[in-house]
Amino acid sequence: MMQISESYNQKNSLFNAMNRFIGAVNNMDQTVMVPSLLRDVPLDDTEDVKAVTAANGSAANGANGSTYFHQDGDMYSSYVLLKSIRNDIEWGVLQGEERRKEKAGVTEVSRPAAQDDDLEKEFHFHLNGLHAVLSKLTHKANTLTTRYKEEIGCRN
Repeated sequence: MMQISESYNQKNSLFNAMNRFIGAVNNMDQTVMVPSLLRDVPLDDTEDVKAVTAANGSAANGANGSTYFHQDGDMYSSYVLLKSIRNDIEWGVLQGEERRKEKAGVTEVSRPAAQDDDLEKEFHFHLNGLHAVLSKLTHKANTLTTRYKEEIGCRN
């Protein structure tokens, strides 16, 4: 009985959600041989766009505050974005100044003890949000792969 419970929990782990997303993007990347064919091809699944925006609010926003999948975007911009997110997951998101601080051994100032009480809640909040966003991004990568196959006339 314990083995079934562990398998179920592992299936829903963040690690597995990230692997499913990375696998879907890798499949998309291997399928899309000519990414430029995706330019100006509109996204048809606007329900997914609304769901990502409504369900995750700021979690669906990029660093510049723009929504990842906006209604007037095309498949090419989604393709580039999905690959970028995959790279951030695989390689990390440290940029310029952060990398220099890390190399110099500069560490972040520790939090006061009062803030530590909410760390578990904060962690679970972000973990749930990340899980939801990864599921939607995985669906988006799979949808884009299928749509690309339809556009080039390759039906399996």
